[in-house]
This record gives sequence, C-alpha cells and structure tokens, in this order.
Amino acid sequence: MQFTREVKAVLFDLDDTLFDHRYAARCVLEDLKARQPGLQKYSLEFLEREDFRLLGEKHLLVMAGSLSPDDARVQRIRSLFACCGEEITIQFAKELAARRVEIYRQSRRPVAGAVALLRELKRNARIGIVTNNFTEEQREKLEACSLAPLIDVLVTSEEIGRLKPEREIFRAALRRLGCEPDEAIMVGDSWELDVIGAIGAGLRAVWFNRDGLPKPDTPEALEITSLEPTQEVAIQIRSPEGSARDFR
Repeated sequence: MQFTREVKAVLFDLDDTLFDHRYAARCVLEDLKARQPGLQKYSLEFLEREDFRLLGEKHLLVMAGSLSPDDARVQRIRSLFACCGEEITIQFAKELAARRVEIYRQSRRPVAGAVALLRELKRNARIGIVTNNFTEEQREKLEACSLAPLIDVLVTSEEIGRLKPEREIFRAALRRLGCEPDEAIMVGDSWELDVIGAIGAGLRAVWFNRDGLPKPDTPEALEITSLEPTQEVAIQIRSPEGSARDFR
C-alpha cells in the first residue's frame, strides 16, 4: 500500500518500545537469583526465557479478567521456581512477588533514545500510546520515565475492552487524536500485535526490531533497530510515502 498523506499522529506501543521492560525484568531476575540458592545454578538467560513465557501466559488471563494481577504474580513466581525444580509455598511466593514489584519499579527507565525521539516527533505530530495493559500501571511507567508530558493520548486494552491486534483499539486512539488511519503511523516491537494490527486498521507501521530478527516479507512495513540517532529515525517515521525502507 502506498500512502501520500502527511503523518499527523504517531502511535507507539509502550513496553519494550518506549519503556524498557526487558531491563526492569532482568533487574528483577538478577535480584531473585542472587537471593535464592535454588536458582543460582541456572543461567540468567534461562530464567529470562522462562519468565517471559510465563508472563505471556498469565498476562492473557489477566487481560481476560480470569486472573487478578496479584494472583498472576504469585503463580508466575511459583511456576518459575517449578521450572528450576523448586517448590515454594504460596506465602513465600507472595513475599517474592511483593519484592518483585518493588525492584521492577526501582528499575524503570525509557528505551535509549525514546525521550529525544518523542520530543522531535511532537514538533509536527500528536503522540499516542496503544498498549495491552492496565491504564494506571502504564501511566506510572510514563511518569517514571519522563515520557508523560510528551504523550497526547493513552489508550489501553483495559479501558477499551479490546486487545491489539484488534483494529478497534487502534481506531479508538485515532478518534481521540482526531485523524484518519492514513494520517497515522504505529511504531512497536511486536510484528503480530503492532505491525499486523496497525496495518489491519489502515495505518502505516514501523517495526522496532531491537533483536535483529528476520523480517517477514509481508505485510510491507518500515523496520528500525534503534530509536537513535533521533533526527534520522524521526525522518523515516514522518515520511509520507509509507515505503518499506529500512533504517539500521
């Protein structure tokens, strides 16, 4: 698809696009591993991989309303220990989950280049966030990372009752930003949720491929692997042609 209209709004995913969830989660696991002898024989990479898998499983249940966030944290901790051959009580898991929240909050930071890029883009476009998460939790992240003043609209799956890649969550953001789908572009790290979802809703899409994964042939989307240098990335995002040029 070829786009010719000026970009009036830029939508972003939040976790691991603007907010460095991966870093905060790693800090949590480093703390957990250092304090728990039963986990110390396992590599951090193994713990990260298992924790990420468990997060995906529990997050879907939480978003569906069938599991509370607190219970999800406890189950996730117990399941992580079980992956390492350790069985822990619910009470101990609750204590670890509470510490996990504390360490995670202390470790919140933006992805490198995020603040500068938003400042540059905001000169010519409105900025929105489209995220599959809870509203208050995402607001806290934006505030902690000095991103909140740069955001015009925050749209969450909790509020809308729809999850990316469903088109309605993207369309809800566009309505609040006052622009048409072909006047907006979506930037996110998930090919399925952000790229395919945005294109399905009629937007242009930019895949933030931090890990250098193989890029699918279709649909057509711009690919970036960093939010820096600011000017060059901003130029790519603002481009009205919508062609699949890569900036690495």
